[in-house]
Amino acid sequence: MRKTELKYTFNEDALNYDKSRPGYPEQLYHDIFDYCCISDSCNVLEIGIGTGQATEPFLRKGCNIKAVELGGSLAEFSRKKFSQFKNIEVINADFLECEFCKNHFDLIYSATAFHWIPKERGYHKILNILKPGGAIALFWNHPFPNRKDDSTNAASMRVYAKYRPDDNHGSEFSEKNCEKIVSELKQFGFTDVQSKIYHRTRNLDTQDYINLINTYSDHRALCPEIKSSFEREMTEAVNAAGGHIKIYDTIDLYLARKP
Repeated sequence: MRKTELKYTFNEDALNYDKSRPGYPEQLYHDIFDYCCISDSCNVLEIGIGTGQATEPFLRKGCNIKAVELGGSLAEFSRKKFSQFKNIEVINADFLECEFCKNHFDLIYSATAFHWIPKERGYHKILNILKPGGAIALFWNHPFPNRKDDSTNAASMRVYAKYRPDDNHGSEFSEKNCEKIVSELKQFGFTDVQSKIYHRTRNLDTQDYINLINTYSDHRALCPEIKSSFEREMTEAVNAAGGHIKIYDTIDLYLARKP
């Protein structure tokens, strides 16, 4: 399945996505708000709200939020989830097809979603609709369940090696990996570019891990027979390793301004 098709798989099970995908560290929000002071007079855009894992801290600042979401089920889920807030509008559309006023937003942010947007068109559009001096905040969560010295990770890796041998387990995300996005932001004309890294460890039981895997686009794209066998053997492997698995998360944040 091509990347253009994979991005639609998140829309298939909004409830599980909301339950299984983690939020973001409190310090990340503090760093964003220290970088760009936002208030109830500010206009903010979220690209790819999903089910709102990153949204509430911005809502509680009182700013006016427009949140764009490609998936209809995800958009409707977020509308209901944040229905008590009057300062948000969820738009079910492709960000690149949305019409926004030039120089309108004080802040544009995207949480584990911006990689689905063609970077040249995406960055140019952001620069067009940000106010001069307005800020962009891009951040991602990189889960890593592949530490060889962790028996729970080793159990998971054995199943991946059998069913998905071409998966690149690689190494954990590090500050070195930040250079690509930092370079892109500078290349497209942003200034005052900064990056930050945060770490955490999650301990998931077997079913929670299976639920998490089911939020990954490449897993949802597997043919039903392979997907079923993969999940059955993963359940057996993690149960045999103690009934839980540790996920080592690295969260990367990028901050920059429109000149």
